[in-house]
Amino acid sequence: MNIFRFKGPGGPRLGLETEGERFDLSAAGGDFTDMSSWLSLPDPLSAVDDALSRARDFPIEPEVVLLPPTDVQEVWACGVTYLRSKVARMDESEAGGDFYDQVYDAERPEIFFKAGANRVVGPGEKIRIRRDSSWNVPEPEMALVLSSSGLIIGQTIGNDVSSRSIEGENPLYLPQAKVYDGSCALGPVIALSNSWSVIRTIQMEITRAGVTVYEGQTSTSKLRRNSRELAEYLFRELSFATGVFLLTGTGIVPPDDFTLQSGDVVRIEIEDIGVLENPVE
Repeated sequence: MNIFRFKGPGGPRLGLETEGERFDLSAAGGDFTDMSSWLSLPDPLSAVDDALSRARDFPIEPEVVLLPPTDVQEVWACGVTYLRSKVARMDESEAGGDFYDQVYDAERPEIFFKAGANRVVGPGEKIRIRRDSSWNVPEPEMALVLSSSGLIIGQTIGNDVSSRSIEGENPLYLPQAKVYDGSCALGPVIALSNSWSVIRTIQMEITRAGVTVYEGQTSTSKLRRNSRELAEYLFRELSFATGVFLLTGTGIVPPDDFTLQSGDVVRIEIEDIGVLENPVE
């Protein structure tokens, strides 16, 4: 089953997708008025099971307008969790990048703030590249969806758009390289799962004027750290009253001579979740 946010006649609503059909979960009553109410429950997955029979009375059209799966949730991210990412960060760094090697092998993972909900775009919406950056790339990632108590609820697709030129100049510039308007995309749905060890294939294709200019593939089996470890570190000294989204890192990095351009289209597909596609401006 999948949960999604969609544009309803009275504003954003939660939808439920199961066996190829879509239902208005918000109309079923209970704690499904918004994402925050649902992720604040002690057991969000059991709540969905309980509401399923009621939700079937409220079918919706398949082609609804999908919204980002966040309403007020923050998005955090993990870095250097794939070997490919470590090598890329070391190559881009003007100082040599040995510290990325240390982060990859260290006990403590790299975790950083990525976006507030107001800076997250959904399916079909525009992601952005910085005007003051000469080298910009998408970073396709599996994102964990975590409840207020730190339980894993499911996964969605994330795009951690980044400036490699700014981060490469100095690692202390990471917030400027990562956090800006339109730098994060999420969606299209949340694939419900309480498993910490889901293995999925991730694919990315970038087209320019209708022509493929880059494509790559990886698997979450190549993650250096498991999802439980990443979530545990995030919740050590932080609380999230309405849940949180955690990007788990990227294993797909375009070559050093590639940079995003305005008008490009980034298409990310993750097995059993779907496709997140966004134009670039």
